[in-house]
Amino acid sequence: MSQSVSLTFPDGSVRSFAAGTTGRDVAESISKSLAKKAVAIALDGTVRDLSDPVTDGKIEIITRSDDRALELIRHDTAHVLAEAVQELWPGTQVTIGPVIENGFYYDFAKNEPFTPDDLPVIEKRMREIIQRNKPFTKEIWSREKAREVFAAKGENYKVELVDAIPEGQDLKIYYQGDWFDLCRGPHMASTGQIGNAFKLMKVAGAYWRGDSNNPMLTRIYGTAFAEQADLDNYLHILAEAEKRDHRRLGREMDLFHFQEEGPGVVFWHGKGWRMFQTLVSYMRRRLQGDYQEVNAPQVLDKSLWETSGHWGWYRDNMFKVTVAGDDTDDDRVFALKPMNCPGHIQIFKHGLKSYRELPIRLAEFGAVHRYEPSGALHGLMRVRGFTQDDAHIFCTDEQMAAECLKINDLILSVYEDFGFKEIVVKLSTRPEKRVGSDELWDRAESVMMDVLKTIEAQSEGRIKTGILPGEGAFYGPKFEYTLKDAIGREWQCGTTQVDFNLPERFGAFYIDQHSEKTQPVMIHRAICGSMERFLGILIENFAGHMPLWVSPLQVVVATITSEADAYGEEVAEALRDAGLDVETDFRNEKINYKIREHSVTKVPVIIVCGKKEAEERSVNIRRLGSQSQTSMSLDEAIASLALEATPPDILRKREARRVKAA
Repeated sequence: MSQSVSLTFPDGSVRSFAAGTTGRDVAESISKSLAKKAVAIALDGTVRDLSDPVTDGKIEIITRSDDRALELIRHDTAHVLAEAVQELWPGTQVTIGPVIENGFYYDFAKNEPFTPDDLPVIEKRMREIIQRNKPFTKEIWSREKAREVFAAKGENYKVELVDAIPEGQDLKIYYQGDWFDLCRGPHMASTGQIGNAFKLMKVAGAYWRGDSNNPMLTRIYGTAFAEQADLDNYLHILAEAEKRDHRRLGREMDLFHFQEEGPGVVFWHGKGWRMFQTLVSYMRRRLQGDYQEVNAPQVLDKSLWETSGHWGWYRDNMFKVTVAGDDTDDDRVFALKPMNCPGHIQIFKHGLKSYRELPIRLAEFGAVHRYEPSGALHGLMRVRGFTQDDAHIFCTDEQMAAECLKINDLILSVYEDFGFKEIVVKLSTRPEKRVGSDELWDRAESVMMDVLKTIEAQSEGRIKTGILPGEGAFYGPKFEYTLKDAIGREWQCGTTQVDFNLPERFGAFYIDQHSEKTQPVMIHRAICGSMERFLGILIENFAGHMPLWVSPLQVVVATITSEADAYGEEVAEALRDAGLDVETDFRNEKINYKIREHSVTKVPVIIVCGKKEAEERSVNIRRLGSQSQTSMSLDEAIASLALEATPPDILRKREARRVKAA
């Protein structure tokens, strides 16, 4: 047995330590201050307890400022939550308490479920436990001892967890003072290292092990951060997100609704449909000159989906369609399309194609349907029926890089038109399970890597890039475009995907310059992705204060007195003639009441007209969110608002024509 271990430090230095040396010993050998800050170690990248003996390899000392410490903080906070609950309500059984995205939860078996009123009480006790600063210590127990101890405590769920641990695995028990729990670890050195930047968020019901046949438990959700400022920022974002929730704003603005008879599909109201069509019209204009807009059938025989592979890989997410009634002999099985690509291949294959025609770009605002579990549905963000701004480019291998760059320029330009400037583009490379030869993957990844470098270089640092190893589609590598909204949330929207699979499966080909049949490269691309989801993102990004060119109702003309009604109608008609969506409010109500009411529905511009304005042929303009008014002549107001309501792509074309004419 070796009497020493060799450790390599982040700076490349190598030192030897006696066998049995712990991570804490190593930290102390560097400096007392480091040992005091240390919460764990990483050996060859694996986070371990500070008290664990070290082995040969690369070592890092982890402090609370390390990103990896955040998961430890949240894990430890979950343990402190469980201890606090059992101190306050003896007899409560603890079950599992994992770390999740943005926090943690713990499930409890209690005769009377917890309520939100219990959370401040629990938080107070948790702070007391953290203040005690008890060390986390680890013991290894036999299966028999663990079953016996937990059974004696009445912890039946823990006994079940012990029985589920595979034979041969250690059963780790972590103590924090006298309280202990079954846990894989690791943990920090003591409860005091958790700090006070935590908060319990909500209570909910949860079935044991997620099975509705099992008992219902009470789940307490919480979050924790290394610093109070990080917690404050997170809570601020949550509060902002709640205010910006597109479902609430959708009701207030009268845009859409959902109901049980159509789970996961949108009932668009007049204003919402106008906004939706504004988005589609904008995207349609952006494609003019480069794409052929097509439309593939909604319902297709399952044989086509078998050929594409979707019936085998994706059938559980597809809606099957059969002929209703008993008086038909048509027993074929059809499917509502979950995506547009197989239909576009059929269009490409219809008629012989020459290399001179390539690239061929087919676009469709295609309605697709995918089954999502009811618990996953979330307003416009997660639906079962949606519209894709989908396109497929059929090109030669040599054209692939240029097409990917062309798509990139279009995607970034679209996002910029909607005010999104912080964009991340990541290349997802080959997954373990994939189709196509390594040579094809090598070629595609090499091309897309070069494109990624070009994207970064052309943006002069504005666009961040990265690699997602193994995250590509099974049929080819892809770019993923993520945008950041007004409160810092990230949304993955656009994609560019290279596909080796479908052209081969469907036998798609073109005639090359040597009169040979050649399989085209197929590039899938989406910009908004789901038009419904993108609209939901826009509503939340702007908190309902939509840019004038996107807003479904752009102006309300409201009068102060009935003497101004005729002039108000003249103003409204003039604005409509200039292309704006306008409504009038000539009700016998006070003007402040009218303004408040239209502000709730997020009308961007309210034009106020009284007797004086009628005499002067002027208007008072009040903007959403502003307490002040701007007075200007009617002609000035019409010109200003018409310009503001013009979509940015049309403004660019006007400017280009002006420059050309000059």
